[in-house]
Amino acid sequence: MLKLYIQTTEAFKRLASDKDGVVSFEYVIVAACIVAAVSAAFGAANTSGISSVLKTAITNIGSAVSSAVTPAA
Repeated sequence: MLKLYIQTTEAFKRLASDKDGVVSFEYVIVAACIVAAVSAAFGAANTSGISSVLKTAITNIGSAVSSAVTPAA
């Protein structure tokens, strides 16, 4: 039992002094914030604001490309 206690204590000491885990956790938080912002901007329930503007812009660009590629009759 003492051996397990010592191993656990040593593991916690290594975890406390390890700075790579903290940096990785910060990256996870930043990635979660980016995912939340993108889903808020492009979510299906969002019909105004940036989502509407971007959808309209993408539609207009697609129409312009189609009319430029299609030969005139």
